[in-house]
Amino acid sequence: MSQATLATQTTAQDVTAKHHPLARFIDLERYPILQRDSDAYRAAVEGVRQQLRTDGCALLSSFIREDLIEPLREESEALAPQAFYSDNNVNPYVTPDDPSLPEDHPARFFQHYTNGFVARDLIPEDAIVQQLYRDPDFQRFVADCLEEPVIYEFADPIAGLVINVMPDDTELPWHFDTNEFIVSLMTRRPNEGGEFQYAPSIRRPGEENFTAVQRVLEGDHTDVESLTLNTGDLQLFKGRYSMHRVAAAKGQRLCTLLGYAKTPDMMGSLEHTRRIYGRVTQQHIDADNQRRHDALMG
Repeated sequence: MSQATLATQTTAQDVTAKHHPLARFIDLERYPILQRDSDAYRAAVEGVRQQLRTDGCALLSSFIREDLIEPLREESEALAPQAFYSDNNVNPYVTPDDPSLPEDHPARFFQHYTNGFVARDLIPEDAIVQQLYRDPDFQRFVADCLEEPVIYEFADPIAGLVINVMPDDTELPWHFDTNEFIVSLMTRRPNEGGEFQYAPSIRRPGEENFTAVQRVLEGDHTDVESLTLNTGDLQLFKGRYSMHRVAAAKGQRLCTLLGYAKTPDMMGSLEHTRRIYGRVTQQHIDADNQRRHDALMG
C-alpha cells in the first residue's frame, strides 16, 4: 500500500470518527474504538484483556471526555431521586435463607443492604448512558475486550442499564453478580471512600469455594483487591466469579451499570429483581424457570 493511499484512508477514518455519535462522549484518541483494524485499537483491547486475565477486573481511566464529566454527573444526579431502595438483609447470593444449611454457611451470612437502583425503564432514551449502552461500536469494543464473539443487551426491561445510588455513609455489601460480567461507568465519585473491593475469581463454574468465601465474609481480606474509580472511568468486571462490594462512602456515590450477556434472552431472577427493584414484570414471571448451566448459586 502506498503512503498516499494510507494517508487517504487515515484521513477518511478521522473524518468518520469525528462525526460518529461516540465522538461526543468518549476520548477516542485514548480509546480508538472506531478503528478496529488499527494497531492502536488492538493495543487498547489487549491492555484490557491482560487486566481481565490477571484478576477479572479492568479499569479504563478517563474513558469519558473531560468536557462531558459534569453533564454526566448532573444527569445521574437528576435521575437518582427515582431510585428504589432495598432496606433489607441479603446474603452474597441474594437468595432466601435456607435453614437446612449450617448457621455459619456463607449462604446464611446476611448483611444490611441500603442501596438504591434507578431502573432501566426510568432512564431517558436520550441520556448519555443510554446512548453509550446501545451503541453497536461500543458493544463491539466491549465484546473484543471480553474475548467474546458477540454480546447482547439484556432482555430484562428493568435491569441491564441501571444507576446504583449510594447515599452518604452507606455501602454495597459482599455479593456475586447474576451475570458473568458487568460494565460500569462511574458517574459521581463520592467525597471520600466508596472503593470497589473484590476477591478475584473466588469461585468458578461448578465450584462455590464456600471456605474461601467464608474467610472474606469474616474479615480476612488478604486476597481482596481495592480499586478507586473517578467520574468518567469505565470498568469491566467478571462479577459472577469474584465476590465484591463497595466500601462505605462519604457523600453520594453514583455508578451506572451497563449489563450485557452472551445470549439475547438474559433476565434477572424473580427473587433478585423483586428485592433489588421492588417490582417485577410478566417477563420475569415467564422466565422464572430459566435454568443456568454453571451450577452456581444466585
